[in-house]
Amino acid sequence: MIILGLSGALNHDPSAALLVDGEVVAAAEEERFTRIKHARNHMPVAATEYCLDAAGISPLDVDVVAFPYAPISLASPARWHYARRYWYAPDRALDAIFNGNRRFRRNRGRVREAGLQVGIDWDRTRFVPVEHHLAHASSAYHLGGFEGKTAVMSVDGKGEYATTFFGYAEAGRIHRIKEFYDPDSLSSVYGAITEYLGFEMLDGEYKVMGMAPYGDPARLDLSRLIARRAKGFKVDTRYVNTVGLRRHKEAGVGYYFSDRLIDWLGPRRKEESADEPYVHYAAAMQKLFEDRCLELMDTYLADVLRETGRLAFAGGGALNVKLNQRILERGDVRQLFVQPAAGDSGTALGAAAVVAAARGERVAPLRHVYLGPDYSNDQCLAALSAHADSVAWETLDNVPARAAALLAAGHPVAWFQGRMEFGPRALGARSILGCASHAGIADRINTQIKFRERWRPFCPSILDRVAEDMLQTRHAAPYMTITFDVAPHWRDRVPEVVHADGTARVQVVERATNPRYYALLEQMEALTGNGVVLNTSLNRRGEPMVCSPEDALDMFLGCDLQYLMLEDHLVTKQAHD
Repeated sequence: MIILGLSGALNHDPSAALLVDGEVVAAAEEERFTRIKHARNHMPVAATEYCLDAAGISPLDVDVVAFPYAPISLASPARWHYARRYWYAPDRALDAIFNGNRRFRRNRGRVREAGLQVGIDWDRTRFVPVEHHLAHASSAYHLGGFEGKTAVMSVDGKGEYATTFFGYAEAGRIHRIKEFYDPDSLSSVYGAITEYLGFEMLDGEYKVMGMAPYGDPARLDLSRLIARRAKGFKVDTRYVNTVGLRRHKEAGVGYYFSDRLIDWLGPRRKEESADEPYVHYAAAMQKLFEDRCLELMDTYLADVLRETGRLAFAGGGALNVKLNQRILERGDVRQLFVQPAAGDSGTALGAAAVVAAARGERVAPLRHVYLGPDYSNDQCLAALSAHADSVAWETLDNVPARAAALLAAGHPVAWFQGRMEFGPRALGARSILGCASHAGIADRINTQIKFRERWRPFCPSILDRVAEDMLQTRHAAPYMTITFDVAPHWRDRVPEVVHADGTARVQVVERATNPRYYALLEQMEALTGNGVVLNTSLNRRGEPMVCSPEDALDMFLGCDLQYLMLEDHLVTKQAHD
């Protein structure tokens, strides 16, 4: 069966994923093609065209289009909970009761229109809506390669109404234990504080996470924002997760927090630096988020975890790598799979997997995320020729050896190789690399190339055979979804990739999944003694990760990078008098 999963129901991070007989053959985010970060208010038209083309499949051959947004019955507690909690905004409360599936109907229309644009014949192809959090849960469970009963968790901003999901899965079926509903959303509180700290909600949460280690969480008690309740929690919407007239406004822009929060904490942060008191607020928010998630796991998943030790985790909250470290440190979690595209882009995978499993197909585990476009050397040469007045290039016989020599000499290198990654992490296909032992390389990449905040950490890619010694664990870590404490004897060896708290968000690289990147790491080990490189995404601040050779050259020429490995070509900048 050919199943096309499409995301974009919540107007951000649209993507497409194609499953053929239970195997993921292609997946990509729309932003990579439009060059608009998060591709807000777009549908994944270009991403769908790519997936079909990559698989050699006609749109007329698609059996099912799966979409991660579904109608919610009035008999469900979700719509009534929403109405009761939004009593202070009666238009929203009444809309939930009397017109609660308005957004679903609008989304269904948008999917049909997008399908027509790419050539889907709706008389031949079924449209199957999947509840948003079920799609998140499926993206982690069905693609995580689990055998036997598995705990399942999804922590997200919100879908239709649900915000947080706890359940278990067995024999291919996912069972709900408990859901929480908007406005009681852990991730949305984190997002509201993200806005308060001067970043963009649904984009800057990882910046808050990176700022947190510089602060002291004991300096501020934020627990009033997410109060404990018997077997749950309740968000105080007098402060955060606010709508309507409760929202704080500046220059006509409404925020997801209230004036009451400003009265309590002081003015919203507007500077670039990580300074007081805001670093302490970030630390307090991070700790509160971790604590509440772990408490809910104790309440709803402890029995399953004691029995199995296995956990599948997705939703935007699953991109909080510090939380994931604490989850893995629990005594009852032995196997943790975090969907690498844990945010809404991954729901395209999840929705398709739900449909495949319901039709009796075995969904193949995700072996890697190199699911996007690749480009031949001829295509790279065509792009280079269009910039012949600005760049020079040579074709190499041994790309890893030459790249390693440049890195060991202290040069950052742009690395464009093979199929583009699906999800938010650069994993050795569209990366900027640096030598993790070369003092100052992280600051140089930040200030001259990425143009981002100085205090944000960089992450390492490491050889699989050094992982246990460096990370003090044998747990799998191929996708940069978990931080680990770096062994003390490694911290001075690779200081450019160790964060202020002694941790690193690591990608453990295996030869089978990325042989050229693995060879580069081996060359780095031979030259520096460390099979480690600093790895960050190939993009500038505010831009999506590059997709094509043209994108890579535009980025290369717009910053201070001096070396670009464009498949087999070493690209440098032309010297001009």
